Amino acid sequence: MGQQRTVSDDSEPRGRAAGRWPGWPSRNAARPPRPRRRRTGWRRLIPTWRMVLGAALTGLVLLFAGLIAGYLLVEIPEPKSAAAAQGNVYLYADGTQLARVGEVNRESVPLSEVPLTVRRAVLAAEDRDFYHAPAVDVTAMARAGWNMLRGGGRQSGSTITQQYVKNYYLDQRQTVTRKVKELFIAIKLDREESKDDILEGYLNTSYFGRNAYGIQSAAQAYYGKDAADLDTAEGAYLAALLNAPNSYDVRANPQNTERAIARWDYVLDGMVSEDWLGERRRAGLDFPEPREWSPGEGLGGERGYLVEAVNIHLAQHGIADRDRLAEGGFRITTTIEPERQRAMTDAVNEQLESALSEDREQDAWVRAGATSVEVGTGRVVAMYGGRDYTRQYVNNATRRDYQAASTFKPIVYAAALEHRSETRDGERIGPATKYDGDSGREVTGRDGRGTGWAPENERDRDYGEITVTEGMDKSVNAVFAQMGADVGTDLVRETAVALGIPETTPGLDTAQGSISLGTATPSTLDMAGAYATLAAHGERRQVTLVDEVRQNGERLRLPEARPERAVSREAADATTAVLRGVVEDGTGTAAGSAGRPAAGKTGTAEQDRAAWFAGYTPELSTVVAVFGQDPDTGEQRELYGAAGQERISGGGFPARIWGQYTAEALRGEPVRSFDLRAGEPVPEVESGGPPGEDGTDVPGQGERPDEDGEDGEEEGGEDGGEGEERREAEESGGPRAPGGTPSAPEGTAPDGATPTAPGGPARGSAEPAASAGPPPDDSGGGPPPVAAGPTEPPPVESAGPTGSAGPASPETEAGTGAATAPDPGATEGAQAA
Repeated sequence: MGQQRTVSDDSEPRGRAAGRWPGWPSRNAARPPRPRRRRTGWRRLIPTWRMVLGAALTGLVLLFAGLIAGYLLVEIPEPKSAAAAQGNVYLYADGTQLARVGEVNRESVPLSEVPLTVRRAVLAAEDRDFYHAPAVDVTAMARAGWNMLRGGGRQSGSTITQQYVKNYYLDQRQTVTRKVKELFIAIKLDREESKDDILEGYLNTSYFGRNAYGIQSAAQAYYGKDAADLDTAEGAYLAALLNAPNSYDVRANPQNTERAIARWDYVLDGMVSEDWLGERRRAGLDFPEPREWSPGEGLGGERGYLVEAVNIHLAQHGIADRDRLAEGGFRITTTIEPERQRAMTDAVNEQLESALSEDREQDAWVRAGATSVEVGTGRVVAMYGGRDYTRQYVNNATRRDYQAASTFKPIVYAAALEHRSETRDGERIGPATKYDGDSGREVTGRDGRGTGWAPENERDRDYGEITVTEGMDKSVNAVFAQMGADVGTDLVRETAVALGIPETTPGLDTAQGSISLGTATPSTLDMAGAYATLAAHGERRQVTLVDEVRQNGERLRLPEARPERAVSREAADATTAVLRGVVEDGTGTAAGSAGRPAAGKTGTAEQDRAAWFAGYTPELSTVVAVFGQDPDTGEQRELYGAAGQERISGGGFPARIWGQYTAEALRGEPVRSFDLRAGEPVPEVESGGPPGEDGTDVPGQGERPDEDGEDGEEEGGEDGGEGEERREAEESGGPRAPGGTPSAPEGTAPDGATPTAPGGPARGSAEPAASAGPPPDDSGGGPPPVAAGPTEPPPVESAGPTGSAGPASPETEAGTGAATAPDPGATEGAQAA
């Protein structure tokens, strides 16, 4: 049989088309149709390349169309007329007027009147490629966005043109709509106006601080001259201010001088790199110190401090920044209550200002600051920032550059209770826990090894083994330095932040062991909020300065502030119980003039540069501080000899101001007791012990000429006064019973004080003894708190001197030369000092 020849497709002669030869099948005729493969399983979820390409092309088309539509549809609007803006009205909580702030301080000048070096300084600071780059810098915007996504903080990616559009045509709100408009308007403006016109508009609309809008107003505010007369160094400083107008004002914030000079150097170095300034001329420039500045008389007295504090609060909480406030039309109802504000001012004037004299140099250094917060709401009801905002515009109530000193010790104790910390012997820390109170004793770390830090007590006094309660009463450094080590620095810091101390507080993140002795520098506002948390049984409420904000009749939404649990009620109440003893028998007896159940702590910073009293009743948390600052140089100064006193301590003027203010602020309100639910028993302290040993004061002795001898150290120590007062009391007490107190007939108390029967209420309990009324002037011994039945618990809510050294080292704060523990923040502060 003949074999049939089959010819495969491969046998077809190359180069010849299929079917060209008779009898030869077509190439495609031998190949069966290939079935289409179906995508199954998870492959169906993956788009094909055709789909991806189609989507990309569609997206590009839509994007391009959107850009064209946006460019055509978004018109350059009429400029906002900030120069003719309405005034802003600030009201007290009861609706009466606090202050009225007028129109924006602006004077526009043509670009020709701005020196070329000043213009170039601004370009070096804000946009060096301004004259040869597009209006929108996409690369810079992407870089800024990426930096923020990585947690690097907010960073501007805007060109000068974009900033000008925002300042002149739009508002400052951070919305997508506003940003899109800004981009299109900037592109259009760049095509329709010259670069010089845009730069001129930018220089006339930018904010430079000191309520100055525009380069002309800034030149007047900082150097008292016209913009045309500015030299290169002055122009570079004004350009540096554009980045942070308030922070870089070296007169208002001397502690930021180093940062401001660094920014000034950056501007000048940029000018050199762009060949706008010669290196030799650059090297010969010195930093141009701006002049002192006085705001308008409309903000005179205390009004300016309150308005400034409210403005900062609005900006920090995203309600309205300075530029939006400059638009005007705001009606702001603050939380400040006029009667309590007057009570605060009267207390400062009568207790402190009346004791000052123009004949004493030290009296010119005295500054007072105070803040009072409503415990149940977190509302700031009174704030004392200083004598007169037009003469000294640094707010003493909000400044963060003086050590909190011993007012920080209750936070250490609260941290120990909250975290159930133990001593090195394994004993749970509580009010009856005993510590070695000898001065200069080396602090032992949690690993059992010595830390090398041996802080001294005031006047190098030894106390032997004492309880935590006694240590708090007498403000013994050795006790709380060791307690802080037992608890752990991180937990102390964590508790401080939870109670309400801002994380950004200078010295809080750098201090190690010294954090327990108060080397951080919170403001009176910060401390009042933290102590309010303790008073509210551990529930933290956001501190606020505004009740309502309206602009042009429209009510703006305020951030919701819900109470948060900071520490357990047991920890907070146990801390309150111990702090009551400080007011009843310890270094804060002068605060007893309030005639109310009170808890508090005194504090005196190194070298008596600041004296504090931080305390609270069930209704109000109030912190009063007295600072020393040279009015000419801005340096922190010691308060030795001020007001005719040997020294100023927290138990003196601050406690007396606190007592008078609290008595008046709560006048007419029912007396409330602390509703304490402490988890640890409060040890009973026997009455009749010698002052300085069990913490009780001698009736009739009270305040000495040196202001009460609270805590502090004669030579820069933190705890230097209470021992002195107690020793003076011992020396003047006459015959003493075996317990150490002056002898008195049986059944009576010395100097008419109410006798206390043995076994009476323990100090720090919820039921105080009856009050005998406020003490006479200059008396450090306050009366026993007024009796009151139990009530329901309350409902569940700057600037610094040039010479400020920052957080001091433990050894300087304790006034010793002892070896110190490694403490980067403290060491840095000591070196600066």
